Order: sequence, then structure tokens, then C-alpha cells
Amino acid sequence: MSVNVKEEPVLVPSCDVVVENTELEVVNRVEEAKLEDYGTCVDVITERVNQLEQKVVEVEQFYSIKDGAGQTNTSKSNSGGKKVTISQPSKCSSAGKEKTRGKHVSSPELMRQFATIIRQIAQQKWAWPFLEPVDVEGLGLDDYHKVIEKPMDLGTIKTKMEGSEYSNVREIYADVRLVFKNAMRYNEEKDDVYVMAESLLEKFEEKWLTIMPKLVEEEKKQAEEEAQDRASRQLAVEAAQAEKARDLSNELYEIDQELEKLRETVVQKCRKLSTQEKKGLSAALGRLSPEDLSKALKMVSEGNPQFPAGAPEVELDIDLQTDVTLWRLKVFVQEALKAANKSSGGTNAQNNNNGGEMNKTNAKRKREITDALTKGGRK
Repeated sequence: MSVNVKEEPVLVPSCDVVVENTELEVVNRVEEAKLEDYGTCVDVITERVNQLEQKVVEVEQFYSIKDGAGQTNTSKSNSGGKKVTISQPSKCSSAGKEKTRGKHVSSPELMRQFATIIRQIAQQKWAWPFLEPVDVEGLGLDDYHKVIEKPMDLGTIKTKMEGSEYSNVREIYADVRLVFKNAMRYNEEKDDVYVMAESLLEKFEEKWLTIMPKLVEEEKKQAEEEAQDRASRQLAVEAAQAEKARDLSNELYEIDQELEKLRETVVQKCRKLSTQEKKGLSAALGRLSPEDLSKALKMVSEGNPQFPAGAPEVELDIDLQTDVTLWRLKVFVQEALKAANKSSGGTNAQNNNNGGEMNKTNAKRKREITDALTKGGRK
């Protein structure tokens, strides 16, 4: 028995009661109001789904980046093709900490020890040429700035230290070495300034070695603290994403429940399927592809958990199914057969040539189920 899938309207409430014109207008207005309410419910649910889609993409993108699969901060939604910007985790530390993150910050004690070393160097009898900036104009050193890219002196270093411009002793160490290296670069080895700079640099390096153990200890401790801080922040971000994922799961479940209630309400407003329609539905189920047939049987099991949808052989009694299940099957079968008819022209020849054995197996199962469906449709 065949079914004309174009004839039957689906999921539209129908009223078969004959009434007077005035009463009919009232009924129509009531039905229109109900339909408008249904439409509003659908719009609200659609908006919620769109919002959830944005959140789902963000969660997926977070975990793909975490696993090394994501390389950018944007992704496209599978369904909408929208570009989604992924919000980065908020910074937990202050601006000052962010500026020096990853770079050692020496303790006040270590800075005082280093300041003592610089005073000791500055008090050496040969230190006087290096206490102030080089008087380029007074000494007539026209090529000085061509040779020396970054002039430096002990007086400038002291001023920078007093102004807290250094965050760690390694920065000061580099500038002190620069003072003497500049002098050795500009002057020849036989010059007094070169000899004085070389001697003071050697003394400075000796004193630098005395604070190295303390410096290494501090740097190691700070690196461990920063690693622990990063791990804590990462755990906090992951916990937030996990909570978001749980919330999404709950919201999706709520939407699913709302849709189920709305579907049942709409079906209750629709007429029941006639005996002829049930028989047509039974026959139409037998014309479905194996994949679509499995989907249809799954719909039946959703309305009746006891139904063995995945069994090798099943017997389906159409008359025992709920109105919701019957209307769902009717709509699904119509759409599935329409899609099959559109694609059958280009695929039938290939299926006949390449899928003979598979078609035999599928046809056998379909015949078994069709016989059971037809038997049930006659009850």
C-alpha cells in the first residue's frame, strides 16, 4: 500500500465541529492565539539555542587550544558559520607583576648587597674617570658616539638604583660591565683609561661571584612560585570551563524537555491518525533505507523504552503507539522518502552495480520488518 506524502498536512490543529459564524470567529481567534503562543515558544527556544551554541563553541575551542589543536582565537560554528571570539582568561596579578612576570625580581637584601659592591668599586683610586658621564665635548671626542652605542657611568647607575629603575641585580651587573667595556672599547690597550677599566672590571667580577649563590637561590625560588601560580590559574580556568560545560548540559536538557512538552501539546491539538493512515504508515516504513529505518525504530523506542529497536527482528504494533510517536513517524517518513526520491536518480545505477550483496541483506531485513509492520497494521 503506497502513501502520497504530499496530501497530509502535518502538525496543524484541525477542528471538525460545525458552529455558527459568531462562534466560529471566536474559535478561530482562540486557535490563532494558541498558534501564536506556540510560535512564541519556538522563537524563545530558538534564541536560547543560539546562545547555547555560542557557549558550546567557546568550550570546544578552549579544550582544542588546551590540547594543542587550536592555533587561533576564533572558530566557525558547525551549524551557523559564525565567527566566535574566544575570551581569554582574566589576569590574576596586578599590572606591576605582569610587567615583570618571567623576570627575576631581586630581594631588597640582595639589592643592598649589590649596592655595597658598587660603592666599594667607586671608592677605588682608579675609579674617578668612571664616576660621571664622559665629557665628550670638553675632551673633544668627536667620534665617541659613533664608537659607543650606549654610554654608561657609575653615577648614572647610582641614580637609577635610587629611583628603583632596576628590578634585579643582573640588570645592574650588565650596566656596570658596560661602563668598563665601553672604556676598553674606545681606548687602546696601552692607554691608562683602558688599564684602569680592565683592573676595576676584574675586581668587580670577583665581588659579583660572592653574591651569585644567593642570586641563583632567589631565581630558583621565584621560578617555582611562578610555575605554581601559573598552574593554579590554569586549574581555575579549567574549573570554570568545566562548570560552564555542566551548565550547558543542564540547559540543553531543559530545552529538550520544553520541546517534548511543546510537541505533545501540539500533537494533542491535532486529529488522530486514521486506520487507513496507520496502514499507509506501516507500508511506508518498509520502504525506508536501512539507516532511516533504524532511526524510525529509535523514535518508537523513545516513546516506548521496552521496544527492542536494535534487535535483529522486531514486531511493531502501530495501534499501540502513542499519538506523539505516530505523528513523529509520519513526518519523518515523509521527509525521508522525499529525500530518497530526490537522490535515487543518480545513485540507483551505482547501487545496483556495486552493492548487490549489501542490498540483498538489507532487503531481507526490510521484508521481515515489513511483514511484521503489515501484520500489526491489520490489527
